Amino acid sequence: MSSVFGQQEDFDVTAYFGGAPPLSISVGYLVVLGFGAIFSVFTTCIVMFNRFFTGATETSEHFNTAGRMVKTGLTASVIVSQWTWAATLLQSSNVAWTYGVSGPFWYASGATIQVLLFGVLAISLKKVAPNAHTVCEIVRARWGRGAHMTFLFFAFCANIIVTSMLLLGGAATVNALTGMNIYLASFLIPWGVIIYTVVGGLHATFIASYIHTAIIFGILITMILVVYIKVYSSDQIYEMLDDVIKSSPDDCKLYMEENFPNYIYVEELHKCGMVDGNAEGSYLTMLSKGGLMFGIINIVGNFGTVFVDQSYWQSAIAAKPTAAAHGYLLGGLCWFSIPFSLATSLGLASVALRLPLTANEAGSGLVPPAVAHYLLGNGGATAILVMLFMAIVSTGSAESIAVSSLVSYDIYREYINPEATGQQILFVSRVVIVVFGLLMGALSIALNAMGLNLGWVYLFMGIVIGSAVIPLWNLMTWKKASGKGAIIAAWSGLVLALISWLVTCSIQSGKITIDNLGKNEPMLVGNLFAILSSGLIHAVYSIFIDGEEYDFSTLNEKILLVENDTSGLTAEEQDPVALDKAYKWITRRGWLLTFILIILWPVLSMPAGVFSINYFAFWVLLSIVWGFTAAVVVIFLPITESIDEITVVLNGMWRMVTCQGPAPPKMDTSAGLKEVET
Repeated sequence: MSSVFGQQEDFDVTAYFGGAPPLSISVGYLVVLGFGAIFSVFTTCIVMFNRFFTGATETSEHFNTAGRMVKTGLTASVIVSQWTWAATLLQSSNVAWTYGVSGPFWYASGATIQVLLFGVLAISLKKVAPNAHTVCEIVRARWGRGAHMTFLFFAFCANIIVTSMLLLGGAATVNALTGMNIYLASFLIPWGVIIYTVVGGLHATFIASYIHTAIIFGILITMILVVYIKVYSSDQIYEMLDDVIKSSPDDCKLYMEENFPNYIYVEELHKCGMVDGNAEGSYLTMLSKGGLMFGIINIVGNFGTVFVDQSYWQSAIAAKPTAAAHGYLLGGLCWFSIPFSLATSLGLASVALRLPLTANEAGSGLVPPAVAHYLLGNGGATAILVMLFMAIVSTGSAESIAVSSLVSYDIYREYINPEATGQQILFVSRVVIVVFGLLMGALSIALNAMGLNLGWVYLFMGIVIGSAVIPLWNLMTWKKASGKGAIIAAWSGLVLALISWLVTCSIQSGKITIDNLGKNEPMLVGNLFAILSSGLIHAVYSIFIDGEEYDFSTLNEKILLVENDTSGLTAEEQDPVALDKAYKWITRRGWLLTFILIILWPVLSMPAGVFSINYFAFWVLLSIVWGFTAAVVVIFLPITESIDEITVVLNGMWRMVTCQGPAPPKMDTSAGLKEVET
């Protein structure tokens, strides 16, 4: 029997992709290797041109901090890029396929508030530890080596889990769309980021992230317009979703025979009828038990992958103080549109069109490529593949530079060579980037072999790293936060999370298996135990056992620069009045928007019950407008803010090409670089 792809051999007639990829394997190699090579060359050239024409000096400080002078627009763009994982594009549509309209909302809101609130920590860092290169340096300076090793473990776990999800989702999609061997894809994808990250460090990562984000938003807007304007309307999607819940298994079987004659309907595998736990079984309601449960898991898990992930601390370190506040707020709001708008279009369309997707395909992140292929043919599948690759390499480069900083400053400089020079730090950083890329490819292969998919790992991440969240928040914001209490809280929270996860699975299912452990209830319990138990333990220990107040004014003195590159550390950047103002600004707005996104918005949508056709039209319009606005901000704001620097580089290139003599005087971008004191 043949598939919609016209291939005959070994086709699984119960699954949309069924082992018959719509694109040739050459497309897979072209995207994975070709795009990786192109972006490596392009980004490396931009970095080199910037150094040559602006006079930027390459130091280990600049390699790992980008000079601490990144502006608001680029900070926002980088945050969007770092937070756009494979899961953002793939898992968000899976929860739309599973729960309906509540899925995209809870994915977006449940992962936006962490970025908004991290802005508070970003400004706190600028106030008390502007010299820092990593979060673990701050832990060591305040709480000592015991806490340093503890939180270094959790930081590495965060980097490993995030990178694993990137490669799991990416490899599964490349395999489904092109037939490229899934293990080979896992191994080759990291090479798309290694080259330019090794050459340009954090600065190159930021430039590449901007380009990747612009491409992602371009494809996002295209998909929204195709679903709700070009091919269908919100009214048509509404009516089709309403028809789905009214269908019996026999109706669904008949529908598949008429519309997908080359597939066989299997009730246990395919979507049909009402949604368990949703009001009236509808996809068109926020009153969803499963959606809410996923939202809570999402909130807890993503606190870990923001607060414990060195890449977000690194972006805060790289940003100017004002950019740290405005950039994180703007970045969070712009990022919201990606899962919300994309999944509201492609995710809901997958159910409305009754594509023969299985739960395993959806869990592996194949909902967006399936819908894109169905509506746009091979061009749509290729667009999703490119979009996914952009997300993987942008976040992958951020994770690579984060791990290299942790190893360079928190292992090599702290425990191996305390007198390390800038050149030695640079060398170690570059070696680690290469080694980490290779090891993560191997880890992804192992996870695939174990049968763990993107959805499983996404729900599991909070159990592993959630217990480090509240201690790290307290590190930057609470004078009485105890170092010993933080160590006890982090390890106890992890142990309690794992025990509660396993016990809940055993009670619920009677048997502990990978599939049973991946159910919502055990994951929810484990995630809640991780973050709440550690927070409670740390608070009790700090208040009743070891509550000595810490003097934050002494913190920065314990964090030493390698070279005395003081760019971004001048008196103007460390003005206490301006920092206090920025702290109040981000604190008020961060908490207000958090309240709106996870409390007020869901509560206001409850009276609507099952959405009317007009209410759904408004919901779709909101997702479209949000997506367009975010695209404009993220693409154009970084350009307008950096127009002077761009002009200098372009003018220098033009004079060189036209042989008009030496370039104009270079910009003094390294004024903060001083001779190393001996």
